[in-house]
Amino acid sequence: MGDVTMRFLLVTMLILFPFGISVSAQNAQVATVIKGAQIEETARKAEREKIIDITVKHVQDGDANVGIGVLHRPIMKSDGPINAILHHNQTEVYRIMAGVGTLATSLKMIDVTQLDPDGFTVKNLTGPSDFGKIVEVENSQKLSKGDIVIIPAGVAHGFSEITQAIDYMVVRIDPDKLVALK
Repeated sequence: MGDVTMRFLLVTMLILFPFGISVSAQNAQVATVIKGAQIEETARKAEREKIIDITVKHVQDGDANVGIGVLHRPIMKSDGPINAILHHNQTEVYRIMAGVGTLATSLKMIDVTQLDPDGFTVKNLTGPSDFGKIVEVENSQKLSKGDIVIIPAGVAHGFSEITQAIDYMVVRIDPDKLVALK
């Protein structure tokens, strides 16, 4: 198993603990700790200010960078194609903090639009990515508090419905170190 895979598994295991997150690099002098209260306050800020995606921390970790963010999505229902995003290089791990929604994934999208390579989202959140619509759902899972999902790079994903406003923490593995550190 390679160093990047081992780090990915370590980060994934660490998000299971609600008391904070500790990410350490092979050559790091200190660990990065993000307290649970900071994650919760970031979720409340996202909800108050109607911000969908907020980076809490993005750090260098040897062969890859690792980012932690919080996303908030309001109640919604999609009656047709599902609005989706596909990240070219980043794998994401979600941990549902609150709410209920159905996540759809697929390897195919239609009406694809590349995100601006110099835009905020690409530079600070997701790295190179595309928006589009999923019409052929390959997997659909209802998610609720405590659930964890791993979305590999190259997989289109979006919610087909959110029945209770959903907050989730995201761990982003940035192997090409394309996203700005924070």
